Amino acid sequence: MPELLPQIAEPTDASLAASGRRVVEIEARALEHLATRIDGGGSNRTFSAACQLILASRGRVVATGMGKSGHIARKIAATLASTGTPAFYVHPGEAGHGDLGMITDADVVLALSYSGESDEILTLLPVLKRQGNAVIAMTGRPQSTLARESDVHLDVSVPAEACPLDLAPTSSTTATLAMGDALAVALLEARGFTADDFARSHPAGSLGRRLLLHITDVMHAGDDVPRVGLGATLSEALVEMSRKRLGMTAVVDDEDKLIGLFTDGDLRRTLDDAALDVRTAMIADVMTRGPKTIAADQLAVEAARLMETHKISGLVVVDEAGRAVGALNIHDLLRARVV
Repeated sequence: MPELLPQIAEPTDASLAASGRRVVEIEARALEHLATRIDGGGSNRTFSAACQLILASRGRVVATGMGKSGHIARKIAATLASTGTPAFYVHPGEAGHGDLGMITDADVVLALSYSGESDEILTLLPVLKRQGNAVIAMTGRPQSTLARESDVHLDVSVPAEACPLDLAPTSSTTATLAMGDALAVALLEARGFTADDFARSHPAGSLGRRLLLHITDVMHAGDDVPRVGLGATLSEALVEMSRKRLGMTAVVDDEDKLIGLFTDGDLRRTLDDAALDVRTAMIADVMTRGPKTIAADQLAVEAARLMETHKISGLVVVDEAGRAVGALNIHDLLRARVV
């Protein structure tokens, strides 16, 4: 008689959501346990020791790992490289067939293996030791061969995998990735890595634009800057605004220093004032004094932040002497894809 297959209940929205929540909760607990092991007391200073090893190195960080640990090692290497710590990934299997030549004696090797017994990595240890490389291990077993033979061991063990079969690496890979992020950020802060440094390694795409584009790259300058003198009439200011099409005009003194700003919003408020004769009004009587400004060498993303914070749509660019040297509005930032 044929063997009957076990009956599997039809999944429901509730059961699927419950499975998802259970995974997140298990992995969150794993991260809580991990946090207590980062220099958690007594003589346990392995995390700071790992950071000091990398900071003292004249070479790169070479991350390696097999299987899922290899995927995590690639991500850690990428995060380190983009945050000021030169790093790359080497496949441990390929390393034994020539790629060891990529590793110099000045490099620090970051070896990932949750069991601490991956044959491909253990095979490399004697060669790395003979070459003089410092080895930082991330494992889930402090008594494993890799943990014992490394210069520094970072314990990434977890109470349980999120996989109900306790087979698929889930909580363990999350913990290992988090430990890698912790290393990268600690090193970033120790090196004084800045947003400008970050921009230099991310020149492409929207991130690069946000971090590399300066006000001078997007502002209107020279004759394209709308400006009128302090003695101008409101009518003259409106003609200048219409001509330059930025929805505003700077009001300057005889030395071109910024005194005030008149915008489309100011015009609407002026028209609401029944006691004001638009034909004879002077710009000095209706302008906004002490407007928000920005310098030409600041990042364009800072202009976007100012506009959003103060609910304005344009800025005058001033030099160190307070002279109006440029102007830009929200449309300029949109065209530059800064916002």
